[in-house]
Amino acid sequence: MDNPSPIALTIAGSDSGGGAGIQADLKTFHAFGVFGCSALTAVTAQNTTEVAAVYPLPEEIVCEQIRAVATDIPPDAFKTGMLASAALVECVAHAIDEHGLPNYVLDPVMISTSGHRLLDSEAEDTIRRKLVPLATVVTPNLDEARILTGLPIEAPSDLADAARALLNLGARAALVKGGHFEGHEAVDLLLTQEGEHTWSRPRLHTSAGHGTGCTLSAALAAGLAAGRPLLDAADAAVDFVARALASAPGLGAGRGPINHFVQARPDSREGSE
Repeated sequence: MDNPSPIALTIAGSDSGGGAGIQADLKTFHAFGVFGCSALTAVTAQNTTEVAAVYPLPEEIVCEQIRAVATDIPPDAFKTGMLASAALVECVAHAIDEHGLPNYVLDPVMISTSGHRLLDSEAEDTIRRKLVPLATVVTPNLDEARILTGLPIEAPSDLADAARALLNLGARAALVKGGHFEGHEAVDLLLTQEGEHTWSRPRLHTSAGHGTGCTLSAALAAGLAAGRPLLDAADAAVDFVARALASAPGLGAGRGPINHFVQARPDSREGSE
């Protein structure tokens, strides 16, 4: 029987503050009209000012969660976020291959917005070797792109080189987020085998921003799950995050969450026939 709605799976950690991780992913899937499933990799105690504790789950239960979803509610697309350790990265890589999961959005979560390390150094190399070659698209921020590629990436003009290095590592596409550059413009760049596309918009001066990376990758996975072409899915994801950031609810004393209640943009192909 055909699925009644698109299905997306998130394999990521929990954010007790609700702005990032599994919580942000499921909210985003819902905003795009996609049914969300989850495989929890770690429990964190965090809010807008700190990550107070991180407790990775055993690899066995992580893989069992993925198996349970894949064998009964097979996703049309999926994403990974916080994976915490090299052992969990290995486990997830094996599960992806074993179940043939399609449309993989890799968000290589390494460091939290508050500066807390969310991935051990051994796992960085494991992600580079085991997960990047499986990815339909990898969505690093500047720090993550520097770690994965070894490139300095000091200006927007360096984004294409970083994205090309990720394709050389085996990813089919790379969306490198340049929002942490200094300057008046926020720039993101998508590179595929067919070419590149850049988004540039005025930088917002806001204390919000917690969970933007999780939300972008979840929105991208939702678009792929719904059958959107990669560029259209990426364009809708960038647009969703920009509007969610602009209308952030102002919660917490630190780097606050964005607004997951904004309406997702319809598929550009709808009504075109």
